[in-house]
Amino acid sequence: MIEVKNLRKSFGKLEVLKDVNAFFESGQAVIIIGPNGSGKTTLIKTILGMVVADKGEVIFNGKNIVNDFHYRKDIGYMPQIGRYPENMKIGQIVSMMKDLRKHNTDVDEELLHQYDLPSMYGKSMRTLSGGTRQKVSAALAFLFHPKVLILDEPTAGLDPLASEILKAKILKSKQEGRLILVTSHIMSEVEEMGDKLMYLFEGKINFYKTIPELKFETGEDRLGKAIAKIMKEKLHA
Repeated sequence: MIEVKNLRKSFGKLEVLKDVNAFFESGQAVIIIGPNGSGKTTLIKTILGMVVADKGEVIFNGKNIVNDFHYRKDIGYMPQIGRYPENMKIGQIVSMMKDLRKHNTDVDEELLHQYDLPSMYGKSMRTLSGGTRQKVSAALAFLFHPKVLILDEPTAGLDPLASEILKAKILKSKQEGRLILVTSHIMSEVEEMGDKLMYLFEGKINFYKTIPELKFETGEDRLGKAIAKIMKEKLHA
């Protein structure tokens, strides 16, 4: 569904992506992990068209995304930190998004109600806690039944119950045949939600494999130990 070919991106002298190649299929959750500064967010933003690669291509459903913004209607995006007009109220944000997508009258309001956001529609964004902002971002990402969901550290700032609600929604969406791309630092979440794991390190894909493959190849039952063993071997190779 999404293919990235030979992606390279630099910010000044800092090379953030170095010939990244990958294919992401529908009906699976791919978890992208790696240290801070490894290129995870830049890769996501390049797929979204928010960052323009210096070299390489992003192919969405067989078409290059260059000069084509229409493909974004099929993507739901949850940023790590949602930025909203501070003076707007939750209800106004939701209404605005619906107005922008007038052609799409079939909306998914499950998360809106599970997070009890309609009862807070009168609250302005500036008064919200970080966790409530995350709930708004999550609900908006799923609102229009997107074929692809791109979630950047989605449970950061969420309380345990809200995290479980979101993880259940992610798993349900995967079962419905959508592609889910998630960045995360939490190994338990990776194992719970993911089908494949991509490890980015200094702008390169260190490995991109299914979780069962990683465990089998390393002989480890715990994913964290499997990743540590692979990285240790690569460092000493």
